[in-house]
Amino acid sequence: MSTNTTKYLAPTNGKFKLKNFDTDYKGHLDKDTVKEDLATVKAELSKLQSVLYAAGTYSILVILQAMDAAGKDSAIEHVMSGVNPQGCQVYSFKTPSSEEYKHDFLWRHYRSLPERGKIGIHNRSHYENVLVCKVHPEYILSENIGGISDVKQIDKDFWKNRYESIRSFEKHLTDNGTIVLKFFLYVSKDEQKKRFLERMDDETKNWKFSAGDLKERALWDKYMDAYEEAIKETSTENAPWYVIPADEKWYSRLAVSQVLKDTLKNLNLKYPQLPEEEKEQLKNLKQQLLDEK
Repeated sequence: MSTNTTKYLAPTNGKFKLKNFDTDYKGHLDKDTVKEDLATVKAELSKLQSVLYAAGTYSILVILQAMDAAGKDSAIEHVMSGVNPQGCQVYSFKTPSSEEYKHDFLWRHYRSLPERGKIGIHNRSHYENVLVCKVHPEYILSENIGGISDVKQIDKDFWKNRYESIRSFEKHLTDNGTIVLKFFLYVSKDEQKKRFLERMDDETKNWKFSAGDLKERALWDKYMDAYEEAIKETSTENAPWYVIPADEKWYSRLAVSQVLKDTLKNLNLKYPQLPEEEKEQLKNLKQQLLDEK
């Protein structure tokens, strides 16, 4: 039983509102049923990925953005568990290094793009530059951009240009055979609190929590504004955003898997076909093996 993922597509007309999407939607599904559904989707995904790899004409870039504890890591673990590791790449982006700060903000992300035939997953992405940097504009100063030496110089035009850079970057990718799938795992503030407390109570998860997590949580409203603006400005026909309910991890995993599976299926890829002369040669080689004594 699949889920209709089109309901999670953010509009591409610049009228996106976060309030129009739910964090806890799960429809008529339940956790036990979804286990079977997810297993079925993953099996189909595995077959489709095999064709993607063999065809070598498209690549898939999966972008996962979310607040802390929304389930990005577990989504990667469960969604991609049935995929051949040879055809998948995962990158988790942290604070830029000194080398990365010497280049434009897209440089390190461009270097990490999947090659044709592969699925690339970016756990956080170039969108951090219009999310965490929007909430903390002082971080922009570390980029050492000419003409910007004070936070006051980071104005509306600066963000407008940065959104335009992202749209252009993603259009370039899609024009050249990369399918861009962008997911915002939309978790509620109450659910994040619950998960933070679970991390504190479970010694095996203590390492996932830091005091900085609470400092960022205190800026929740600013982050929601930043997400709304970023999605509104960058959800396009060629690279739309999916706003996935993430209060139930089992549901968000199914939804992400379903989008990925449907996207691959709609490409209608086929295994490469050998030219007739190579087929004939293959028959001869096969006969050689059969004639061996």
